[in-house]
Amino acid sequence: MTKDLFPVGQEMDVSYPNFAVSLTLLSAGQLKFEIKEGPFARIEFVDIEVKPLGNSVFAVSWQEKDGATVTNIQDFDRGIVHSFATLPDMQFLRMTGTIDITRPADRAADDRPHRNRALVLDAMTSLFQRHDVGAVDRLYTPDYIQHNPNIPQGREALRAIVGSLAPSVYYEPGLMIAEGDLVAIHGRIRGWAAEPQIAIDIFRVEGGRLAEHWDVLQNEVPAAAGVASLAMFDPDESARQDPSKAS
Repeated sequence: MTKDLFPVGQEMDVSYPNFAVSLTLLSAGQLKFEIKEGPFARIEFVDIEVKPLGNSVFAVSWQEKDGATVTNIQDFDRGIVHSFATLPDMQFLRMTGTIDITRPADRAADDRPHRNRALVLDAMTSLFQRHDVGAVDRLYTPDYIQHNPNIPQGREALRAIVGSLAPSVYYEPGLMIAEGDLVAIHGRIRGWAAEPQIAIDIFRVEGGRLAEHWDVLQNEVPAAAGVASLAMFDPDESARQDPSKAS
């Protein structure tokens, strides 16, 4: 992750327990803050130092005119700011506030869709190609939510399913769509039922793990038997979606 992903142009309100501040990220080198009420009320432009920490998390530090120094850990994945400030009288403040974006960045700099796509692909191939039970704890949250009525809730149930899979069960990934914390993947699974099935799985990602799942399954119908005479699933569809995967 680089400084290029810092959301320049973004305006946001940060609500701390005892006061609120509006931040405008003018550039990777300057920030405007406005505190409208209370003993800290003022507007100021400050020079900042930005250090990317990974996964849409940035350390942003500056010094104010009165000598106060501030370091923010701005976590845009979770929508929070951890703030550490030393005031001119040497009082030290530790605060955590929530982010409310009032104006988006000048350009999209959210790398969550890319990371979440990789997470879902890792999960589907680890569990339903390699039948790796150990991957469940690594990739899924402990309180994993399941919307398939035939599968019990929780990570333990998923671990039991993977451990009981027949060797014939094999998943082929296809098209993927990701936005924010949601990922949808289109694929084909063999050996799960008597006939190959086409599946659309939707996942919600939380804290870098899969937290919630919805799916729709349909028996595969050969192209020649369908009215449209088009395949329900094509193993090459993911390569067409991303030309870099094409052979």
